[in-house]
Amino acid sequence: MAPSSATVYGRAVRCVLLHGFAGDPASWDDVAIDGERIALPGHRGGGPLADDWAGNLAAIAARIGRCDAVIGYSLGARVALGLVAGGHAPRGILISVNPGIADAERAARRASDAAWAKLARERGTAAFLAAWEAQPLFATQQRAPADRLAARRARRLALDPEQLARSLETTGLAEMPDYRDQIDSRFTLIAGADDARYVAIARALAAPLEVIADSGHDPLLEQPAPLTAAIDRALGRALGRTPGRAPGR
Repeated sequence: MAPSSATVYGRAVRCVLLHGFAGDPASWDDVAIDGERIALPGHRGGGPLADDWAGNLAAIAARIGRCDAVIGYSLGARVALGLVAGGHAPRGILISVNPGIADAERAARRASDAAWAKLARERGTAAFLAAWEAQPLFATQQRAPADRLAARRARRLALDPEQLARSLETTGLAEMPDYRDQIDSRFTLIAGADDARYVAIARALAAPLEVIADSGHDPLLEQPAPLTAAIDRALGRALGRTPGRAPGR
């Protein structure tokens, strides 16, 4: 059960929450923001994957209906970016987002994703996760509470390896448009202070940035309370209100 929103603005708007790759809606359990938590295609409860980025984005857009803000982490942040860029939502809060790569980089990225997909298919979910989570990008996650890590691992082990592979092949960074020129005042960016690469990506973009202290790539797991506060500030700015002042006053 997700905690009730502990925020001023999280109760004032309709938010949609999108998890990351190999995640699920329960990834948001420790983030006290009210919202509709959507499972992405290829993940538990998210339905089948389409054959390409555009098809998957259209399927998600059809499910979210009207919302005031779409909030996403990693893969979910890229989806949120695509939804706002496509006119399906008015604003987005993007956590640890890579908004796109140049065409010259796509072949190398596609080859990398293909290697990960091959690992998932040939060795199964447990072996895939062991290798995936051992990447330096995720090293700081070992600082998270043991019970939180164990709960996430149990949920991840239930994922289907074929769907993980197809998610990489159809929603990977090489498959989506380069949205960098779409980043503007409709968005707030959030990154963990210890995730130097994604802080640098965010600082190069034309949108406000919130940096979460003592967090790496996944603030949902590593620092959910400061993340909640950062999201609430972003919603307040989007509504043109001052944090701490109740909506409508």
